[in-house]
Amino acid sequence: MTTPLLGTLSLVPVTSLYAALNVLLAVVLSINVSRVRTKHQVFRGDGGHAGLISAIRAHGNNIEQVPMTLILLLLAELSGGNSTALHVFGGALFVARLAHAIGMLRTHSIQAVGAVLTLVVQLGLSVWVLWLRPWG
Repeated sequence: MTTPLLGTLSLVPVTSLYAALNVLLAVVLSINVSRVRTKHQVFRGDGGHAGLISAIRAHGNNIEQVPMTLILLLLAELSGGNSTALHVFGGALFVARLAHAIGMLRTHSIQAVGAVLTLVVQLGLSVWVLWLRPWG
């Protein structure tokens, strides 16, 4: 049995891959927030706990940055973008978000690398989508 949705996903295999990986990262970050909340018995706000603040921000920042970047990746793929370039952007996004999250949770300078790489991916994809866009 085939479904229209699965047929549609096969049209955008690169975006589907990186969307799935980034959702898995978001789920892990969400579970971490719940774990830290339970540890500190804080179920609303952050209770002033630095670890909980970091966990909340690592998850929140990921949720803030990933969706619009995946939309750009999808637009590039639908516009006929090169598969290798799509994988470079998608892979860089995932590595950037992973580095940022690790840096947030462990108070490590790799957070800045992840943040800058995310911005580079967003800027690069934005320009590329404008380039791929059929003007007319």
